[in-house]
Amino acid sequence: MKFDKIVRDIKDLKIQSAENIAKHAVLALKDYSNNIDTITKTKFIDELEKAKTILFQTRPTEPCMRNALNFVTHDLDASSLNKLQKKLNLRIKQALFHLESTENTIAKIGARKIKNKQIIFTHCHSSTIMAILKKAKKQNKTFEVHNTETRPKFQGRITALELNKEKIPITHYIDSAARLAIKKADIMIIGCDAIDSEGKCYNKMGSEMFAEIADKFDVPLYIATDSWKFDPKTIFGFNEEIEKRSRDEVWVNAPKKIKIENYAFEKIKPTLISGIISEIGIFKPQLFIEELKSKYKFMFS
Repeated sequence: MKFDKIVRDIKDLKIQSAENIAKHAVLALKDYSNNIDTITKTKFIDELEKAKTILFQTRPTEPCMRNALNFVTHDLDASSLNKLQKKLNLRIKQALFHLESTENTIAKIGARKIKNKQIIFTHCHSSTIMAILKKAKKQNKTFEVHNTETRPKFQGRITALELNKEKIPITHYIDSAARLAIKKADIMIIGCDAIDSEGKCYNKMGSEMFAEIADKFDVPLYIATDSWKFDPKTIFGFNEEIEKRSRDEVWVNAPKKIKIENYAFEKIKPTLISGIISEIGIFKPQLFIEELKSKYKFMFS
């Protein structure tokens, strides 16, 4: 069953990037719904909720996936099972359209922040950041990028290779040399995996330290992200759960008595953020949340 394979692939990190995980989760729910054998609306909805719970448990720091699935199933009611299934399929199409179209919208907005002869600093790998940089390149802007390797999985190398392929000048730094990379930069733009109700943004480990360095050198920091990465459960006092990965990523066969911490993400305080660039525009963190309330009511219902 396609559903089971997608669940395994998300758990095993074979499917990566928040938007990509969300897309696959929606497709998994579609596959699951096509195999529900029931004649009642109540049972059908119960089965959908069961599938959502399984998908939610695959990765902790994935509000984009949760929002996509909640969008598909919120207020899902109809006069008959057939109409309910049609409504579900329409929502699935709408969710997939959102996930596939927002990156281009963000790229158009984000590229306006990049000026000629600038140095842009970025960390890790984000398809959204890549879209912004490629868009700026297509606008015939000349700029260069500084990026970090992003241990322990070296996702920064993916960024460097993509930029090199696009003929965008790139200087690649080890993580511990980020201070050198940032102090020479004009702007810092990074992606985001989650945003909480206090405006804190969660991104790849190292991002908070790099944000503090950027602040010290007066380098403005922008977070480029799909707004569906806002986590509504944090409104009710729940903390954003941060994914902790295998110690073997850091040190294979390390002595068992050595404790190894391998958190995937960390939070950036809103006071360090110049703006959040999303498909709804560029806003300061708290204003961004207010805009979300009017744009996407399903998140707050």
